[in-house]
Amino acid sequence: MLNLMNKGIIPIGLGGDHSITLASLRAAAKVYGPVALLHFDSHTDTWDTYMNEKYWHGSPFIRAHEEGLVQPDKVFQIGMRGWDVTSSLELGYNVVTQDELFTRGFQDVVAQAKSTIGDTPCFLTFDIDFVDPAFAPGTGTPEVGGFSSHETLKMVRSLNGFNFVGFDLVEVLPSFDPTQTTALLAATIVHNFAGLVALRLKQNKDK
Repeated sequence: MLNLMNKGIIPIGLGGDHSITLASLRAAAKVYGPVALLHFDSHTDTWDTYMNEKYWHGSPFIRAHEEGLVQPDKVFQIGMRGWDVTSSLELGYNVVTQDELFTRGFQDVVAQAKSTIGDTPCFLTFDIDFVDPAFAPGTGTPEVGGFSSHETLKMVRSLNGFNFVGFDLVEVLPSFDPTQTTALLAATIVHNFAGLVALRLKQNKDK
């Protein structure tokens, strides 16, 4: 991603598990400095170690903090429901649990994120298990109680106004996705990432 970002290209990465995001954030930080982060997921991925391993799909965002790749007060972790969020709060991240998201409504959360992040270069990472497994079963660590595909797409399409410098979508597991429902949703989300980039380019051109 570093070569692409150095050329001003806004890349979209496809996972793979969530460990790939750490490399993308390293590239973004080299080009833009520490970035803001919008993280859609059911897990915070701020566990320190697993079986004595520091680098795994549950640790990218604690490693990103340690390496100074993100601005902690401009990190929003949205949709958390899979484990304790204490570690993320201790890092200074803004955590919006699934229950809070249902209660507040997505537009209120986005308004807070926009006010906090402003025009800071921002990376968006989307774990497909943010979505309820009834709509996206093809993932390795599904968590019930999430949003539908329609609700999810409506959220993604409303993310206009951020200065996105990169995206990724992770944790699609084809072997658990025999009807390709998850893959279709993931592809549609990625298509909408590209739409957000095109919309910002148009808005900048029209200024």
